[in-house]
Amino acid sequence: MIRQITLAIFLLLLSTAVYAQNLSITGVVRDKKGLELPGAGVYLSNYKNATSTDGRGRFTLRNLKPGNYDVLVQMMGYLPYTKNVVLSDKSVNIQIILQESSIQLSEVVIRTDPDREKYLQVFKEFFIGKTPNAEKCKILNPGVLRVDYDKDRRILTVKSDDFLIIENKALGYKLRYMLQFFEYNYNTRIVYYSGLPNYQEMKGSKAAKNRWIRKRETAYYGSTQHFFKSLYAGTSNQEGYLLHKLIKIPNTQRPADSIINRHVSRLTANRNVVIRIGSAVNDSLKYWMKVREMPKEISTLNRQEILLDTLIKQQYRDLKSMRFKDQLYVVYTKERETTAYTNMSGHSVSRPLDIPNYQISIINMLKSPVHFYENGGVYEPKSLLYEGHWAYEKIADMVPMDYVPVRPQ
Repeated sequence: MIRQITLAIFLLLLSTAVYAQNLSITGVVRDKKGLELPGAGVYLSNYKNATSTDGRGRFTLRNLKPGNYDVLVQMMGYLPYTKNVVLSDKSVNIQIILQESSIQLSEVVIRTDPDREKYLQVFKEFFIGKTPNAEKCKILNPGVLRVDYDKDRRILTVKSDDFLIIENKALGYKLRYMLQFFEYNYNTRIVYYSGLPNYQEMKGSKAAKNRWIRKRETAYYGSTQHFFKSLYAGTSNQEGYLLHKLIKIPNTQRPADSIINRHVSRLTANRNVVIRIGSAVNDSLKYWMKVREMPKEISTLNRQEILLDTLIKQQYRDLKSMRFKDQLYVVYTKERETTAYTNMSGHSVSRPLDIPNYQISIINMLKSPVHFYENGGVYEPKSLLYEGHWAYEKIADMVPMDYVPVRPQ
């Protein structure tokens, strides 16, 4: 009987050890002819994990946990390559074929665009950000960016066929960033971008490293990464997050568009008639133009705190899911908004008068449900749209997914 109990305990410990072991992504990098490519850089997006292929084109990315990973490959003379890999309970081996770049350095023609610098500045503001950390960020190779502005649609798009190299002297990271897409709509003032960053530690003095440690902790705590990590652990309330529902209801004070448009059309039907300032017609037109600017919906904050067991479910072993209606109003009580953010960023959201100037963000769910991992990584980041403080913080305030704070909060 004792032997059976001992064996059962051994098997339990063995299965636990197998489950807890580190996973890896291995593979071979070849060209389209099947020849192995030594010396290719292999990186994990959103992590510091990186390696290069050996003499036989083989590589191994070690010490990984279950999760959704993007593998990035770069080699001179070939187009950058990305591949998505999902790790669950075992390691994965992949085969990578690189395509030769059709553009040689000698063939590159730089076209002079008088507005390029202006558009690049807009790109930097919405991509790098406008936070204090952004002031110490620099794109080292802006020449790889392709800028296009559609005058009719008033949309700015920026793309790149190579990795952007970004130096973040505020946090002590050098980023290798594969920009997949960037778009800014001047009409709606909505910006959308997606990409795959890899982090490298910068060299610095002891004083610089201590400064980076403090800056990184400030960037991490209160971030989306910290938020989802705390949600997974069920400790979001203890770590300073308050969750409420923001419900949008129809604005009963605003008439329907058809009524507004009918009055505006009636008052502007005869454009040859001069409308005197102060006349009844002019006042009526001004009234209906103001009515048109009224919001169609009014946001109402439900102050009842959301319970995690009603918000978070676990359908899969390594993933938890979040589902909600309307908007999620997230208050982070362990950091305050700065005056510059509140008054000048354009991202500040309204709050009840009794809530101090804590950092507040709003989550819009574009695709439901949202799945996320233990490390705070979201399975499909495009399924969420942020407003408030999380929309304000961009590349300059990001830390790797494998970042671990030196000191607990």
